[in-house]
Amino acid sequence: MARIPHPLVARARRLAAELLLPEAEHVDQEGVPPGHVEAVKRSGLLGVAAPVDHGGSGAPPAVLREITEILAGACCSTWFVQTQHHTPVQMLAASGLPVRERLLGPLSRGELLSGVAYAHLRSHGRCPVRVRRRGDGWRFDGTVPWYTGWGLNDVLLLAGATDAGEVLFAFAEACEQPGLRASAPMRLAALTAARTVSLELDGLWLPAESVVLRTPYETWAAGDRARTRNTGPAVLGVAEGALSLLAEETAAPLRARLAGVRRLAYDLADHPVPHERTGERLAVRAEAYDVLRVATTAAVVAGGGRAMALSSRAQRLAREGLFLLVQGQTAETREAHLRTLTASGGVTAARDPGGAD
Repeated sequence: MARIPHPLVARARRLAAELLLPEAEHVDQEGVPPGHVEAVKRSGLLGVAAPVDHGGSGAPPAVLREITEILAGACCSTWFVQTQHHTPVQMLAASGLPVRERLLGPLSRGELLSGVAYAHLRSHGRCPVRVRRRGDGWRFDGTVPWYTGWGLNDVLLLAGATDAGEVLFAFAEACEQPGLRASAPMRLAALTAARTVSLELDGLWLPAESVVLRTPYETWAAGDRARTRNTGPAVLGVAEGALSLLAEETAAPLRARLAGVRRLAYDLADHPVPHERTGERLAVRAEAYDVLRVATTAAVVAGGGRAMALSSRAQRLAREGLFLLVQGQTAETREAHLRTLTASGGVTAARDPGGAD
């Protein structure tokens, strides 16, 4: 008997089929339009993992992963704008601070869309954003190198490092204001459409009531490292999108390989101890990237000269694949991926992870 999909998965498939995929090449060249954001807000997908008592769906991680694959495979730029939202929701749900009651409901119900500005924390020791006490609030100074969704997000989750070795996360309005100025949108090889800018912080002051988390850097970093070792569902979604462009006899062996990677990756993601089996997680992650590379390359080859046109879905997916190679990257994942790429035998070693820790 066929499995009945979760209602939000069915909704994601309709959104992808009726709006995201038909418009993806246009969006890639012109930018994610506000209409796409409004459609995502109306869909309920922004509350997939949010608490039911605040208007969310409280769905299990497997549902969020499946939705991620669907959206990323249809329009990676739109997926990337909306995926920023889930971290603030999860952080608010776990917080006991006053900002939880102010923002968790609107974010869970899709009334507001949040972006994130915290990847720079992975450069701890040379973190470009510093936070200091100022009166009954906090002052932020420095540069956020990457912020996605500018002009589309309603609020942003901003993080910086304190002189006491802590990291502090707080919410701000996602607009220019005293102490916060955005650069012009960046021109990138892929996902320019997601409206990425850098943010200059020069004395941005946020009240204590905007803070959602304040914790030692190592506490936060340990959880962040554990998350980034896992395979991103978007990688599998873009690979699936590329395979859909191939003849079935060409796609079949790659689709079987992708299914095997998906099974391993999600079994590891569901492992109850996130800090265990590190080697296996990194190996499967590298294997997923190799499937993505082969799938997107095959789509370009099958498309021939037409694949070089900016209106080609194949070349868009190939460029999005390049983006996903570095999205969410840490020093650990970069070094592990490079070791795999340069090792004798390549990524095929990941298929038999018997020596994983």
